[in-house]
Amino acid sequence: MTDTLVDIKQLVKHFDLGNKQRVHAVDGIDLTIAEKEIVGLVGESGSGKSTLGKTLVGLHDKTSGSISYRDEVLPQRYRADDFQRFAARMQMIFQDPYSSLNPRMTVGEIVGEGLRVLHRTTATETRDRVADWLQRVGLNADHMSRYPHEFSGGQRQRIGIARALIVEPEFVVCDEPISALDVSVQAQVVNLLAELKESLGLTLLFIAHDLSMVRYISNRMAVMYLGSLVEIGPADDVFFKPQHPYTQTLIASNPEPDPQSERQRASTTIQGEIPSPVNLPAGCRFANRCPQAVDICHQQTPPLLPLTDSNSQRMVACHLVN
Repeated sequence: MTDTLVDIKQLVKHFDLGNKQRVHAVDGIDLTIAEKEIVGLVGESGSGKSTLGKTLVGLHDKTSGSISYRDEVLPQRYRADDFQRFAARMQMIFQDPYSSLNPRMTVGEIVGEGLRVLHRTTATETRDRVADWLQRVGLNADHMSRYPHEFSGGQRQRIGIARALIVEPEFVVCDEPISALDVSVQAQVVNLLAELKESLGLTLLFIAHDLSMVRYISNRMAVMYLGSLVEIGPADDVFFKPQHPYTQTLIASNPEPDPQSERQRASTTIQGEIPSPVNLPAGCRFANRCPQAVDICHQQTPPLLPLTDSNSQRMVACHLVN
C-alpha cells in the first residue's frame, strides 16, 4: 500500500473582515495525497483552490483543522525556522510567473536563492546547480545573467519551476502554473512537470481550470466548490463519469478539441453566479445553481461519502447520489 505523504483533516481557512464577518475560503477539507501521486484540484475561480494550496505550504495560517506531513502535524502558524525546515520538503509553483519573480534579481540569483538559504552552498556550487537546472527545464545556462522581463511567459514559468525544484522537495503545489500561458506552451510545461515527477519521484497537487489537462497529468481529481470538496476519485472516472451535478456541468462546459464539434454542441454553462463566501447559503452550496436540486438540498449540507455502488475510491457530496 502506498504511503500517505500529506493528510489534510477538517482544514479551515477563514479571513476576518471585521464586523463579525469572515470569508469562508476553505471550509472543512479532508484530503489525503499519497507519496508520488499527482492530485488535480479543479473548480471555478473563487472556489478556494489557491488558498488551500498556500495554506498547505504555510503561506496562510490555518484557522482550524490539521495538516500532517509524513505523520508530523504541521504548525498552525509558521515561524521563520518552520519555513527554513519545511521549505526543503515542500515548495510551490505560483500562478503568475512574472509577479512571483523579483524583477531586480537575475535568474541565477532567483533560482539559486533556495540553495544558498537552505543548503548553504558555495557560490561555485550554486552556479553549477543553477546552470544544470536551467538546462533541465529547457533553458540555457547563459540565461543566469538575465532578468525576468527579458523572458516570455513560458520561459518565466520554467524559471519558477527550476526555483521550486532545485532544493529537491518531495511535495510541490502547482498553483495554476499554466493558466497564464499560450496553449502550446501549456502542453510543454505540463509535459515537463510529468517528466520531472517521474525522474525525481515528486508528489504534486496540481491546481488548474483546464479539466482536460488535469485529467492528462493527474492520478486523482478533486473538485472544489465554494470552499468544500464535492467529488474525489480517479481522474478518468471523474472526467468521463462525473457524479456530482457541479462536476457534470464543469465537464460538459469543457471545450471540445474539434472545432466543428464545439460549434455544434449545445451551450452548457453553469447558470447563476457563485454565492458569496461571506454569506454562505444553507444546505448544499451548489443548490441555488443546480438544475436537479430538491428540498433537502436547500436544507441539509451533504457529507462527502464513498459511492455505495463503487469500489474505485469515488467520493461525492450530494443528496441525489448517495
